[in-house]
Amino acid sequence: MKLALVVPGGVDRSGEFRVIPVLLALIERLARAHEVHVFALRQEAMAARWELVGATVHNIGDGWTRLRAIAAIRAEHRRAPFDVVQAIFSGSCSLVAVAAAKLLRRPSLVHIAGGELVALHAIGYGGRQTWKGRLREAVVLRGADVVTAASLPIVDSLRLLGLEARRVPLGVDLRSWPPLAPRRRNTEQARLLHVASLNRVKDQATLLRALAVLAGTGPDFRLDVVGVDTLQGEMQRLAQQLGLECHVRFLGFKTQRELRPIMESADLLVMSSLHEAGPLVMLEAAATGVPTVGTAVGHLAEWAPSAALVVPVGNVPALADAIRRMLGDEELRLRLAATAQFRTIREDADHTALAFEALYLRLLTACE
Repeated sequence: MKLALVVPGGVDRSGEFRVIPVLLALIERLARAHEVHVFALRQEAMAARWELVGATVHNIGDGWTRLRAIAAIRAEHRRAPFDVVQAIFSGSCSLVAVAAAKLLRRPSLVHIAGGELVALHAIGYGGRQTWKGRLREAVVLRGADVVTAASLPIVDSLRLLGLEARRVPLGVDLRSWPPLAPRRRNTEQARLLHVASLNRVKDQATLLRALAVLAGTGPDFRLDVVGVDTLQGEMQRLAQQLGLECHVRFLGFKTQRELRPIMESADLLVMSSLHEAGPLVMLEAAATGVPTVGTAVGHLAEWAPSAALVVPVGNVPALADAIRRMLGDEELRLRLAATAQFRTIREDADHTALAFEALYLRLLTACE
């Protein structure tokens, strides 16, 4: 098959920086058996083309991006026809993919993997904040032949909008994250880890306030925070105000290779997001034998209570209590870690690629 994948970015030519690891894992697996062309809307400001993990990346760049992306897909289709056009993420990606597929009379798929279906007005986040965004999603998603989503909460959100979707989690590459058996804590100081860009939707303020409660009443701990800072030091200042200087380290961005040993040394991954389709780092932690405590979103919500410990979004006391409970009950921590790891291995990157390939074949058979 010849496949067109439309993505916002995450496919930098370096293969390490400004990438989405699970996206690269999917592209690599599809490219083993198919001709894959990835149309990245804004990976770089200028239009360019390069090879990556067996696929050809067409970077569209700034300026009339969506129209030029549709034109680029049509031009490549004229060289040799595409069989399927797929968007990973909705919004502009789905608009491009579905419009191009309609013009080419090819089947289209849209995968929901972010905040396309939410409207968090307080922080200016989500694809449904405006009537234009709501209209676009309603029209585009109904125009797609198949809609998929990373987790059950997103599938449920689509159902509330009158759309049927299939659950296809974006699994991790077990070559990059070879499974490690869950391990008992071997230090008195608990080692917590948070991996996410510092931004409003990840709500690190709630996490830091929960840790301030924990610091006064709970076990000794250290939190390592890994991720790009988009808030210009706001979270570092909050940590100082809360008296957490001795408990929290901000490590900045790390590549996957750099993150791996940090993850292996952790006892617990902690997340405080207002919204997630994943989070993908939860799967990486699970592969490494590390369980997750966090807010009831995405994979956390669908895995609880057997494979994760969750609390309501924004609830500082509940998050502090959940972390304290997990660190105080080693059998619970190990049991959740083992169950989470089993689920992650069962739905790894190979599983994702096979699931999408099955959908492609079903659509092509239906078109015959």
